[in-house]
Amino acid sequence: MAEAFDRRLTPARPDLAAAHLRGKVEAARFVAGELREVVEPQAPLRREPAPDAPLDTEALKGERVSVYETTEEGWAWGQLESDGYVGWLPANALAAPGPAATHKVTALRTLAFPGPSIKAPPIEAMSLGSRLAIVRIEGRLAVTARGAFVPANHLAPLVQFETDFVAVAERFLGAPYLWGGKTSLGIDCSGLVQVALTACGVACPRDSDMQERALGAPIDLADLKRGDLVFWKGHVAIARDRTTLVHANAFHMAVAIEETEAALARLRAGGSEVTKIKRLSSGL
Repeated sequence: MAEAFDRRLTPARPDLAAAHLRGKVEAARFVAGELREVVEPQAPLRREPAPDAPLDTEALKGERVSVYETTEEGWAWGQLESDGYVGWLPANALAAPGPAATHKVTALRTLAFPGPSIKAPPIEAMSLGSRLAIVRIEGRLAVTARGAFVPANHLAPLVQFETDFVAVAERFLGAPYLWGGKTSLGIDCSGLVQVALTACGVACPRDSDMQERALGAPIDLADLKRGDLVFWKGHVAIARDRTTLVHANAFHMAVAIEETEAALARLRAGGSEVTKIKRLSSGL
């Protein structure tokens, strides 16, 4: 395969590749993808088809996936529609697409109930950013196309966006650090940035190196202000203001607020330096 193609974003292996890549990559065979939808609250996307393989990212409920192979062992190899990430998902977390999503979860987490009573045992817990097809509202509950009942005030139409992605990130304070995670049960540095920006309607790549290349314009550390992204090797943090950062990090093993100078001093002591600071468009 040509070096220009990033394996994380290119559905191609020596034995199999997406049909649209014919003539661009080398593979033993090419197949057209089959569209699937994530029906579990979240589905791990792993580097290899094994439960102990590295977690690269997570797909949230309602996300669409182009699947190019499903193994007898129950793994589906495909590409996420939202950010283009390629990897292996549990096949039982996917199903044929249902009605198009109309709403998204705006609460950090919300519960789905089997009927119109919040006293009923919930059937699942969904995370911020999950997508649902809502068919009607019954009082304070929204009813999904699959018959679940969800608190209506935990949802918003897909076309409605948050206006402050830093505030969205701050809602995750205390969430445990999880490499590849994208929910309040576990999240990593670039996952936090991606989830927060997506909530504001800003398309965002998944990994920190992708974000460093794709997002914003470079600025100097002396000009740091709220909403700027601070990158160093393998990590990204969000400036809350001139003196503090919010980031999911392995030092605290959580999403934490940290003094900028203290964080940078800790990095320098470990042999790391800031590689770039990027400013996004105004209004975020």
